[in-house]
Amino acid sequence: MLDRRVHLRLEAIRRLMRKGATANLRRIVEKTHPADLATIFTELNDLEQGRLFQILIQSQLAGDVLSELDAESLQGLVGSLGDEELAGILSEMDADDAADLLALLPEERREGILSAMNVEDSEDIGRLLEYPEDTAGGIMTSSFFALGERTTVHDAIEAIQGAEEAETVFYVYVVNEEGRLVGVVSLRQLITSPPTVTLRQIMNPDVILVDVGTDQEQVAALVAKYDLLAIPVVDEARRLVGIITVDDVIDVLREEATEDVFKMAGTSQEELVYGNRVLPIVRIRMPWLLINLLGGVLTGTILWWFRATVEEIIALVSFVPVITAMGGNVGTQSSSILVRAFATGRVDFSNLAAHLWKEIRVGLLLGVVCGLLVGVVAIWWHGNAYLGAVVCLSMFVAMTVAAAMGTLAPALFRKMKIDPAVASGPFVTTANDLTGILIYLGTATVFLRYLPHVR
Repeated sequence: MLDRRVHLRLEAIRRLMRKGATANLRRIVEKTHPADLATIFTELNDLEQGRLFQILIQSQLAGDVLSELDAESLQGLVGSLGDEELAGILSEMDADDAADLLALLPEERREGILSAMNVEDSEDIGRLLEYPEDTAGGIMTSSFFALGERTTVHDAIEAIQGAEEAETVFYVYVVNEEGRLVGVVSLRQLITSPPTVTLRQIMNPDVILVDVGTDQEQVAALVAKYDLLAIPVVDEARRLVGIITVDDVIDVLREEATEDVFKMAGTSQEELVYGNRVLPIVRIRMPWLLINLLGGVLTGTILWWFRATVEEIIALVSFVPVITAMGGNVGTQSSSILVRAFATGRVDFSNLAAHLWKEIRVGLLLGVVCGLLVGVVAIWWHGNAYLGAVVCLSMFVAMTVAAAMGTLAPALFRKMKIDPAVASGPFVTTANDLTGILIYLGTATVFLRYLPHVR
């Protein structure tokens, strides 16, 4: 839902379009933030989008708005633009944003657009495209500000005042003659230092940095841990090749959270790109649904194995959904907690055992409470204390095992270099359904001779 301010701006833009008041339309567009323009753009129909985009090009705002659009809107818009027109727009954008946009296009068209750009811009963007998109190299910008270690404070301040190409200057990065990062100076420290002092004398040589291959989640964790506004990126020789600013880190956190949510639901954020195209979405969702289907068949197989027990004590069927549902819920809670703890760095393999023991104790206590409650219900409903004991014990064991499995499954996936979020949804639920029904019917079989009159 649009907030009131953006809604009023949207209505004003539509009204000016209907009147053909191009000059007034351009003025209101130039006064609107690119993020709001991107929101407005997605609310317009195809014809209105085309007219607005021409205004954005004339106002040199097209690049700023493109960098704010979602993948689905980007693909539809970029597909309608020619290579020359798109090359001109990309030249106005930051290299990292331009590289992200080009990454959405087929390889052959990407090459055509790069060849239509000037050499310097195409080389910068081309270098960024060489890195995997989920690494520090893939999200960094090559527009950074760095000075030599022998530069004086006076000269450094003058250089900052003339720094128009750098994306932002939060810190002054200090490099040696080979371009290797050797230190960092904060702007506050720079301004309060004597003008004749060199950067080498006031810099902090203990720089928090990442290399081009560092995973973007680890980059975000470092920025959050040390409260950085930007973090430098170096190559294998420690040469400074780019920086990652806090706004890019926020995008990473949002992207990773979205990706985890989709994986926990057994699907993928590629769905956002496909829009209303049904077949690709079905193809994405089908694998996990087939796994769930297999799990359901296995659950039915377990019921068939214990058919003699079920036929003898038909009242057991009453509590099958309760046992499986509670185990699945506890397992999903435990796995979700661990996935998030892995993502934030709060838990790793060095303290995994302590986290596992905590989750087992949580499962034990939850199992005791829920087991006693459902046991009392079983006694009241069917009038047999042994059935109540079977249900209570099964619930207790199933929830404890589910808590352990919900912790071990993501840890195993992470150890295998697979995103642990995959283990948090359908996988854990299906596994706990199987173990829950096995525990329940196995326990009932052991106590079968005490349940002769329960029907």
